[in-house]
Amino acid sequence: MRYNPRDSRDLHRINDRIRVPEVRVVGDDVVVGIYPTREALQMARDLGLDLVEISPTAKPPVCRITDYQKFLYQQKKKLKEQKAKTIKVVVKEIRFGPQTDDHDYDFKLKHAKGFLEDGSKVKAYVFFKGRSIIFKDQGEVLLLRFARDLADYAKVEQLPQLEGKRMIIMLSPKKAPTAKKNNQKKVAPVVERKSPVDPTEDTVETTIDPSVENNTNPSTENDTNTAAE
Repeated sequence: MRYNPRDSRDLHRINDRIRVPEVRVVGDDVVVGIYPTREALQMARDLGLDLVEISPTAKPPVCRITDYQKFLYQQKKKLKEQKAKTIKVVVKEIRFGPQTDDHDYDFKLKHAKGFLEDGSKVKAYVFFKGRSIIFKDQGEVLLLRFARDLADYAKVEQLPQLEGKRMIIMLSPKKAPTAKKNNQKKVAPVVERKSPVDPTEDTVETTIDPSVENNTNPSTENDTNTAAE
């Protein structure tokens, strides 16, 4: 099928729009080589196909003799397959207070293990209210202990770091997520009693969609739940 120049999907320079004097021709049933552009275009016309520029920065530019409509379809299909293979990155947040007691700590440690076994990352942080920022060293010790207790499940992606009023550590799973049975019971949401040490803290649950880290796969999507003390 010859390409219709009025097609709104014109994403490449093709046929008469290719203005360079010569091109490298590739394609099925053609002799690969460098040809004057006019001759390459005539080759495409003789086959009832289009001359499509696929590598404009090469010297000379590379053009494929092909059906442009099928070419667009194949490009779209490849993109769809790439998106299907993209792994969603889930980040679970766990919040501590600077004076977290052993009961609350064990509670959150248990849920962190479950998150990591499911293949999720864990972003644990200590939130400092008001003058409690004076306990930032204590918060760092708590997060390092948390990472040590999860050593069989996680590796440290980011060491404890103070960001505003939060001391944050990022953990990523060591193993691939375990398969879940269809009849497995759903895990109850992380809802925890308020710490008796800091009764003013509220339970917070948020969902965010952070960007893909370090310009990695843009289709990556983060689903973040916060377990608040």
